Amino acid sequence: MKRPIAYIAGTGRGIPAHVMTNHDFAAIGIETSHEWIVERSGIHERHIAKTETACSMGAEASRQAMQRAGVDAGEIDVIVVSTATPDRLLPATAVDLQAELGASRAAAFDVSAACSGWLYALTVAEGMIMSGVGETILVVAAEKLSAITAWTDRSTCVLFGDGAGAVVLKRSQGRHAGHGILSAYMRSDGTLAELLYRPNGGATTPFSAEVLADRSHYVKMAGREVFKHAVRSMADAADRALDGAKLTGNDIDLLIPHQANVRIIEATAKHANIPMDKVYVNVDRYGNTSSASIPIALDEVIRSGRAHEGSKILMVAFGAGFTWASMVVRL
Repeated sequence: MKRPIAYIAGTGRGIPAHVMTNHDFAAIGIETSHEWIVERSGIHERHIAKTETACSMGAEASRQAMQRAGVDAGEIDVIVVSTATPDRLLPATAVDLQAELGASRAAAFDVSAACSGWLYALTVAEGMIMSGVGETILVVAAEKLSAITAWTDRSTCVLFGDGAGAVVLKRSQGRHAGHGILSAYMRSDGTLAELLYRPNGGATTPFSAEVLADRSHYVKMAGREVFKHAVRSMADAADRALDGAKLTGNDIDLLIPHQANVRIIEATAKHANIPMDKVYVNVDRYGNTSSASIPIALDEVIRSGRAHEGSKILMVAFGAGFTWASMVVRL
């Protein structure tokens, strides 16, 4: 097991006020039912941004994380934001967040790796601490999936929600020596990109009347194929992170998987030999918030007391790209 370089000093989350239940889909003309959605995904409700933006949700999560870490905006060296739904295509959402927080001395940039993005961003931040670029790094995931969801597509619109999560990452030293990131793993396979993607609206085929008319700027998903690859890739990622930390599933206090589908979560836990009473599940309350799902869940488990200093947590994610990633941390 490697000596940890960086530890999580504080967590936070920013959640939109508006809650949309499964029963609410009938009001917008979607032919579905609460029972159908729960059976296939485990989702009961999700939060949908009305006035909130990726930046404002990220700012709320960041302020909570900074307060709990005992740092102010002037101490932040770097801000890394994971988002698949930036408020603007240019500049990065991270610089808007920097301005909102008043973190005037921080470098700021976005990472785009879909649902795996926050674990990618944490790994990048750990490397920056290792290299001496920064000592205190704010790592945020902010997602407004409702903005890229076709609300006429039953196969996708019932799955997604909005929200943000954040952590402050600091160098592991002093009483925090031995705490932090024990292992990390990342992989991708771009040959499968068109199983989960937004076909148009980028630089290759920019927004136009035709793109808007055919709704090709919204998320498209081959659900059955995505499910199959997600189960396989998250199982592999769990193995790799555990091997890297020289641990087994029995050593893990809590598994926090990406919250996309309860059946994927159950399959990942079974493969890692982690009982479901050691798996944190909140997909029923939030839906799939993409890269924000793990940091939102992490904040919940810490604030509820389910995880505490010394807890060993395995985090695993899978997303569009395809990308997948995993990490073991000791709080």
